[in-house]
Amino acid sequence: MKINSTGKSDPGLIRSNNQDAYYIDPEDRFFIVADGMGGHAGGEQASRIATQEIQTYLTENWNASKSSEQLLEEALLKANEAILLDQQSHPERADMGTTVVAIIFRDTELPWCAHVGDSRLYRFRDSQLEQITEDHTWVARALKMGDITSDEARIHPFRHVLSRCLGREDLHQVDVKQVEVIAGDRLLLCSDGLTEELADQTISSYLQENPGGDKAAYSLIESAKEHGGHDNITVVIVTVE
Repeated sequence: MKINSTGKSDPGLIRSNNQDAYYIDPEDRFFIVADGMGGHAGGEQASRIATQEIQTYLTENWNASKSSEQLLEEALLKANEAILLDQQSHPERADMGTTVVAIIFRDTELPWCAHVGDSRLYRFRDSQLEQITEDHTWVARALKMGDITSDEARIHPFRHVLSRCLGREDLHQVDVKQVEVIAGDRLLLCSDGLTEELADQTISSYLQENPGGDKAAYSLIESAKEHGGHDNITVVIVTVE
């Protein structure tokens, strides 16, 4: 399938550095967004390690006799191992970690996505926005169990508490799933700097108003900044032609 893609990252209006990272494969085979945490240097390092390790592993093993599901899961677990090794070498970064979301388009099969944390993958089709990934957060679990409402979730004091991220010894598996796509679909990978400021309905309206990837990415980030820009903001938009 033919794919067009674009990516943009911005530090936002409050933070002096950008702890997000993203990677777009030059051949449009895979796409990654990571959102680091753990202090100024730690967050930047964790997201950088994650994107670099995943990119390297996918590139080196792209033609291996592994299923796409296995390839993607192993890539994220390798990234986790690399962050743990860096923590051991640099005790000052012992608390660093990162969320990550990635999607791969391999051979003629439908794409596969994997994620850890609250960086998200959305699919935009026929003017409807659908969240494909499920946040690994306390709030997401409480919402799923019916303990809180969606309105409460957006302002809950625990909304940033992650139940899973890269950079933890107890991470032994990641969520991997196949994504159904058709021509005309747009896939949005983003850090929570976007979704913290903009509701899904607002994100959907910007994608609807801006069919071009570059303009949509720019508009989403500028809107997130207009709504506060409290965190780093990263978006990658993948259009299936």
